[in-house]
Amino acid sequence: MAILNYNGKDVYYEVNGEGKPILLLNGIMMSTASWEFFKDPLSDNNQLILVDFLDQGQSAKLEGEYTQEVQVDLIYALLQELNIEKINIVGISYGGEVALQYALKHGSTIDRLVLFNTTAKTNPWLRDIGRSWMLSSDDPLNYYLTTIPIIYSPKFYNENIKWMENRKELLTKYVFNDKAFMGSMDRLTLSAENYDVIDRLGEIENHTLIVGAEHDVITPLAEQKLLNKGIKNSQLIILPDTGHGAMYERPLLFTSLILGFVNNTKLEYGIV
Repeated sequence: MAILNYNGKDVYYEVNGEGKPILLLNGIMMSTASWEFFKDPLSDNNQLILVDFLDQGQSAKLEGEYTQEVQVDLIYALLQELNIEKINIVGISYGGEVALQYALKHGSTIDRLVLFNTTAKTNPWLRDIGRSWMLSSDDPLNYYLTTIPIIYSPKFYNENIKWMENRKELLTKYVFNDKAFMGSMDRLTLSAENYDVIDRLGEIENHTLIVGAEHDVITPLAEQKLLNKGIKNSQLIILPDTGHGAMYERPLLFTSLILGFVNNTKLEYGIV
């Protein structure tokens, strides 16, 4: 647990384990605390770096509107602080968007890139999902019902309804009624509204693993296929019967795909 002072703002981060470094970039509603169940496998033979973006978790809150460029520059500053020359970046949804922008700006500092359930652009579909979140942000139950069920596949949600009901109680009672947290959520959502790197995907040279989910309605499979088509050195994996929250629905596959791709000693085989 440590604090980076970035442009006068405190940024919370953690470094666990030793080995090839893996930087895990959170989805929009996540924080470093979200990765508690994943720390052990991901740091057993690797150095796992967790960070709260500005307006997330234990990092400082911002004021007014900003773009994801703030988070991209924050990641660069953190890696400079840690003296890391080559990093493996794993980005989840919003974190994947930041990872793609980081790759376009600092691609030479990336070893490998792993993108889970993310997109190259905030299209009108995703923009209006975000706006529906902001319209419901003054009512905890409305916010839960607008944001949470669509994160998961119907199969996972229905088969784990007791866990979901517990999360509903926890989130509506302690998180979604926190005005500071909800203000952060609105700003984070707005920060991605004009995001668009579609026309620049061909500039990314890094070996990239793209993971999509069959029942992801927030960043549908078409978005992952577009990334795969645009990034020349990319591989696409599709998780069946899985929604946007793939890491919770398929934790073993989630960790195995990251560790396998990052630690594989051979990425090009020249068989054909």
